[in-house]
Amino acid sequence: MSRLFPDLADLQGTDYMNAAVDQTGAVVMGRRTFEMGDPDSFVGNYEFQVPIFVVTHHPPAVPPKPDEHLTFAFVTEGVEAAIEQAKAAAADKVVQV
Repeated sequence: MSRLFPDLADLQGTDYMNAAVDQTGAVVMGRRTFEMGDPDSFVGNYEFQVPIFVVTHHPPAVPPKPDEHLTFAFVTEGVEAAIEQAKAAAADKVVQV
């Protein structure tokens, strides 16, 4: 993930990052971003332990491991559909894109 967040280690534990994590109810990302890391390592390690909606034309044959906080949905109907689903999952919290 360092290609997206070269300073992520510096952000960990800061007021800014803690607030972002607390306010986030869902994440929307594209397939390429999803594949930048090891998706099976997201559980317990990804800063946002919330439902993740991945916009893709080709869902993976084997979905990554979920848990009670972090789940994955592969949305093939486009960005608008992914945002709509994420808003529903996030309830009154923020959707990170």
